[in-house]
Amino acid sequence: MVALSSVRFGLKNEDVRIVQKALIARGHRIPGGATGLFGEQTKAAYRAEQIAQGFKGADADGIPGCTSLTALGRHAGFTVDCRGARPTAGNGRISLSQVTYDDPDDDAGEAAMRRYAKKACELTGMETRFGVPALTTITRRESIHNHPRFRVNLVDANARGRLAPDGHPQNCSRGATQCVPATFATYHQAGTATTPYDVVADMCATINYVRDRYHVNQSGSNFAARVQQADPNRPARGY
Repeated sequence: MVALSSVRFGLKNEDVRIVQKALIARGHRIPGGATGLFGEQTKAAYRAEQIAQGFKGADADGIPGCTSLTALGRHAGFTVDCRGARPTAGNGRISLSQVTYDDPDDDAGEAAMRRYAKKACELTGMETRFGVPALTTITRRESIHNHPRFRVNLVDANARGRLAPDGHPQNCSRGATQCVPATFATYHQAGTATTPYDVVADMCATINYVRDRYHVNQSGSNFAARVQQADPNRPARGY
C-alpha cells in the first residue's frame, strides 16, 4: 500500500520509489531512475501521467491526488491510503482528542476575514490572489463572516455525538468555514491553534482539506472552479 501523504515533492521514501517505478512502467521518463526522491523529474513524469488520465490545465500540476494516484495504482498493482493526505506544508495532523474548543473571539466581518485568509494562505503556500476571495466567499456563506451567532451549526446533519467542552455535540461544524472537528484534526496546519474557532487555523485546515478532497492545486488557481461554495458567481453549495 502507498500512502498519498508520503508521495509529496521533496520527500524521499519507499512509497515514492514505488510510484516512480509505476510511472516508468507507464512510459514516463525519469532520467535519474527510481531513486525514491520526489524531485522535478518525478513531478514532470507525474504531470504526464495526469494528462494521460485526462486531467487538463492547472489540474495536471504534477502533484499526486487521491484520484490520479489510485488510478496509477490500478495499473501498477498497488493500493492507495488517502487518509490524512495533504501538502507537506500542512503536516500538522493532530488527534481528535487534541482538538480544543476555546473561542478566541476573533474579529468578525469581511475585512477581518480577508486579513485572516491572507495569513492562512501564507502559512499553507497558497497564492493570496486565489485563496483570499475563495475563503472569504466560503466564510460569507458558511458563517456570515464568522458572526458569533453562526460559529457553530446546531441544526445540520453533523450536529451529533457526545458533548464537547464547549457544550455542543462534538461533530458539529464550527468556525468561520464551518469545519467538523475530525476534519479539522486531520488537516490541521502545523503551528496554528488547535481550536476550529480560531479563524486562521480553521482556514488553514480548509485549504489542506480542499487540496486533498477536490484536487485544488498548490497555488489555488482552480479553487473556485473546484469548490462551488468558494465561487461567488455560482449558487451556494455545501462542500
